[in-house]
Amino acid sequence: MDFDLFVIGGGSAGVRCARISAGHGARVAIAEERHWGGTCVNIGCVPKKLLVQAGEYGGWAEDAAGFGWTIHKGPHDWGKLIAAKDREITRLEGIYRKLLTGAGATVFDGHATFVDAHTIEVAGKRVTADKIVIATGGHPDRLAIPGAELAIVSDDAFYLKTMPRHVVIIGSGYIGVEFAGIFRALGAEVHMVYRQPLPLRGFDQDIRDAMAETLSGQGIVLHPQLLPARLDADGEQRILTLNDGQKLVTDLVFFATGRHANVDGLGLERIGVKLNAKNAIKVDAQLRTTQPHIYAMGDVTDRLNLTPVATAEGHALADTLFGSNARDVPLWNIPSAVFTTPPVGTVGLTEEQACALGPVDIYLTRFTPMRHALSGRERKTMMKLVVDKATQKVVGAHMLGEDAAEIIQGIAIAVVMGATKADFDRTIGIHPTAAEEFVTLRTRTRTTDLAKQAAE
Repeated sequence: MDFDLFVIGGGSAGVRCARISAGHGARVAIAEERHWGGTCVNIGCVPKKLLVQAGEYGGWAEDAAGFGWTIHKGPHDWGKLIAAKDREITRLEGIYRKLLTGAGATVFDGHATFVDAHTIEVAGKRVTADKIVIATGGHPDRLAIPGAELAIVSDDAFYLKTMPRHVVIIGSGYIGVEFAGIFRALGAEVHMVYRQPLPLRGFDQDIRDAMAETLSGQGIVLHPQLLPARLDADGEQRILTLNDGQKLVTDLVFFATGRHANVDGLGLERIGVKLNAKNAIKVDAQLRTTQPHIYAMGDVTDRLNLTPVATAEGHALADTLFGSNARDVPLWNIPSAVFTTPPVGTVGLTEEQACALGPVDIYLTRFTPMRHALSGRERKTMMKLVVDKATQKVVGAHMLGEDAAEIIQGIAIAVVMGATKADFDRTIGIHPTAAEEFVTLRTRTRTTDLAKQAAE
């Protein structure tokens, strides 16, 4: 065999797996056909957060008057922002490549496909490997409606030549609410169309309620429980017809309607690697596919599509295969964030998930952040603990408010360790902060007991 390990895909999962495996002494090759660093670094979470931060500066300029500053907010320069973003992404992409070559991995630029179960064709060459990892990530979906080609997806948003003045976003998951906030903060009129009653399906109900209020408070026009029916062009403008007959005239329609695994063109049908019901690669708890020497990880498995999960899976598999340290990555108590303004941070079970397992005590608070007592901006922070009634373990923590992602990262350690409400209560808070609210919640808001409710 030419290599001990061949990794297809140079994103977070693939790069970490290749680099750590090479560090363990394995002969490693890795192929990437588009972006070293993958979606997150190039057309995902990193540039997205830079755009979020760009929008926040405009809000801070407005809020400064409440603190005695006179700041004249001028027009935003979209081209300058995108150029700065591109420079940073180019720098990061180079770092990912250097990490691989520095570890001794052989790097291929090009599309890799299976010839047989141990042979890969890439960049005009055929190479063999004892073990193979598929880490090709995912891609955004377009809705199957007439005129779908007239819309953009998240990949396109980072390369727009000009900032649209009117945007309609279809969908209300992570990507939908984040880009709604970005475009609104940079001056666009924004409409959101989504089929659910509330945004952020799958999140805690109180977070979803708070997010709808937050989006509306920013002037984003919400169209819940509606679907797009067709999209037409009128010169440079777009006309979106909804399923209730309503027509929205806009500069830009943005599909934020989910993602699918990148499995096309790999030649999986030639080697017996099976897909699951979601058309993603089927794996077991050790990331093995239906071919025991071929593994898959990250978004191509469509299990929990978060960059840190993909990175952790890559590291764990490298340690398992070549580091004499077999381990896997449990997919529970995984913290995550939604980078709206203000952001959401969450870890553990939602109230709905937890109460399906037994009675839970809920502790919840809403307040105006200290900053906005002076700025005058109408903005609320919401913080919530979900506590198992029987054991008093904190099984979920949820927050919408400034610095939520930073705060929840620390709270996640306690939740993963199995901290109880009493552990939170005896922890001294840092004052004055929003974070101290998590350790000063003393009054139970409610107890949710589905069994009792059913009996009544």
